[in-house]
Amino acid sequence: MKRTILFSAALAALSLTASAAPASATPASAKSVREGDSLAVESRKNAQDTVWLTYGAETVSTLKGFNERKSDPETDIYGGWMTDRQEATGFFRTQKIGDRWWLIDPDGYPYICKGVAVFSMGGSDRQKEALKEKFGTPEKWAENQQEMLRSYGFNGLGAWSAVDFVKESEHPMPYTVIVSPMGMYKSQHIRKFGGKYHQCGWQGYRFDLAMVFDSGFDAIIDKAIAPIAKYKDDKYLVGYFTDNEIPWVNDALDRHLTLLAKDEEAYLTVRKWFEERKGKDAGVEDITDEDRRAFMAFYFDTYMSKVTAALRKYDPNHLYLGCRFNQHKEEMASKEIFEVAGKYMDVISINHYRLWEPNAQWMENWEKWSGKPFIITEFYTKGEDSGLPNNTGAGWNVRTQKDRGLFYQNFVIGLLRSGNCVGWHWFTYMDNDPQNLKTDPSNRDSNKGIVKWNFDRYEPLLDEMKQINGCTYRLIQYFDNTKKTDR
Repeated sequence: MKRTILFSAALAALSLTASAAPASATPASAKSVREGDSLAVESRKNAQDTVWLTYGAETVSTLKGFNERKSDPETDIYGGWMTDRQEATGFFRTQKIGDRWWLIDPDGYPYICKGVAVFSMGGSDRQKEALKEKFGTPEKWAENQQEMLRSYGFNGLGAWSAVDFVKESEHPMPYTVIVSPMGMYKSQHIRKFGGKYHQCGWQGYRFDLAMVFDSGFDAIIDKAIAPIAKYKDDKYLVGYFTDNEIPWVNDALDRHLTLLAKDEEAYLTVRKWFEERKGKDAGVEDITDEDRRAFMAFYFDTYMSKVTAALRKYDPNHLYLGCRFNQHKEEMASKEIFEVAGKYMDVISINHYRLWEPNAQWMENWEKWSGKPFIITEFYTKGEDSGLPNNTGAGWNVRTQKDRGLFYQNFVIGLLRSGNCVGWHWFTYMDNDPQNLKTDPSNRDSNKGIVKWNFDRYEPLLDEMKQINGCTYRLIQYFDNTKKTDR
């Protein structure tokens, strides 16, 4: 059981994970930390939530017997640690060494991707002016800010980054590319319904169903994925994502059979599958949970087989990093989904929200079910000292930028304790310009970035990030040695 140092006397009686703190209580930095203690951080789900809960945060300073002042091994041009060299293939790949999964960089060195998503310049007039004033040109911005990220221990870039500017840099960071075949088809498909669906989930899919069985989807896959051919020889590319947060809902079988028109391609395909499984006279009342799980495997495999065939066609060299799972109570705990994912993905991508820290049992199950490592591709908290309303977004609110950094350290420590995680991408590089009404409302008013909309840094956050980013390799050794001792 972790002991907790509370930031103020007002919090002294609160429990580690579930007690409500008064909204007026403002924690101050702890003056000293004993080994084995954890810090306390207050958080609430959003700005409308009046209940603050107190959570424990482990940091490198609180780990018993860990010397945070030592240095990690020297890194190569990709950010891989120049130790324990493995086979060099010229591209990023995965390898399990002992009980731990790694990315192996093109020169054969072990690499954990410590990244930031959406490394881009923003698009508002105010952001363009700020960029011109501080950097001069987009090219100089890319050079300067990649070096800034390296100075805080980051070594990679997540989805939706300004890849073309990165690629042309003198010293590019390893990057990822996202392509969206299902997203492209959804944009076309929705036009048949007058520009909007009668019923859809928050991701914008009709009846929360991905249209994997449509011939229209088949026709668009090649068009969506073919552009990746220009990256196939680039050693700095880690790999590809396809789409983002597709809703793989548990009751997809029921929805196909009850909500779709009887002449739709998807209905006909699913009805045929169901009759072959249950008989021609079977109705929706005969659906069992076992049927639902079997259908999920068939449904998800259909998507996977189609998109990976196109990926391998246009680029056989790089990793497939998956489709960025998000559903908290569905995908994360689905044995069937992860078994299918393991057939096709090299690394399984997870957008991780709604929990203060990664669930150890889930992380163990993901590798057990899939036989593959995972990467966290989105996670964040929002600071209420940012001046932004923080009304939207899945990440929880905390009091300060330092608290955001403590959350980061605690979350990363949880990932590193697992031997199955090969990286993480903080969401996101920069806050949106709150005056730019053209941006996604879920991002517009919230503090998600490591820099402000005008490129000013959130230094207290970055300082905490730097502390753990700079000793990641030794933390891995620390946790692996601890596991050996505990056996």
